Amino acid sequence: MLLLLVISSAVVLKEGFSRILDISLLQWCLILIFPVAAVLYYGLNTRLGKYNLRSIGWLKPFVIGFIWAGLVTVYPVVFYDMINNSNYALNPIGVFLFIKNFMFVSVLCIMFDIKDYAMDYNAQLKTFVVKVGLRRTIFQIIIPLCIVGLASFLFYGIQRGFHWMKLSINVIPFLLLIVVAYSLHNRRSVLYYLIIIDGLMLVKAVCGSLAMLYF
Repeated sequence: MLLLLVISSAVVLKEGFSRILDISLLQWCLILIFPVAAVLYYGLNTRLGKYNLRSIGWLKPFVIGFIWAGLVTVYPVVFYDMINNSNYALNPIGVFLFIKNFMFVSVLCIMFDIKDYAMDYNAQLKTFVVKVGLRRTIFQIIIPLCIVGLASFLFYGIQRGFHWMKLSINVIPFLLLIVVAYSLHNRRSVLYYLIIIDGLMLVKAVCGSLAMLYF
């Protein structure tokens, strides 16, 4: 993955190096904010001590969701505009897609915290499941967030006149998210978390790509 990152970065720099200094302040901010958030997530060693956002249990899933959404939603558009010498502009669709990806990944991260409950409890890391318990995390936090995300997507899609097939395909990941969330009230193996929950990211990507390409 590191090798792929280096190669792809080299290609982007080769194609758009002459335009890097000409990009707008907004583009610079969008390029830098997500790596900075990642560094703060893992922590900084200072003379006053070590600080990292992972130590704030309830905030951890949202930091991961923010970084992930930035890399898959914002970066492709920013670099495309940079290479094609056009100015990046915020638009409702881009903002909505960012929020949708941010919330989806954040919910997945909250699910992963269920797997780490014992370790987080011993480390006194106040994740949602440690603070409020398993059942309340599932039924009062995860599932409501899924329902709100699904309802907001349907409202937005209908308002924008999306094809019914595009709506239907994009609904699949939300429905699967709710099903998987409900299933977590029973004890699950580590393999279940790694395959099923991580697999939801792939399902969402495939559904989103199919819906956008063909409908």
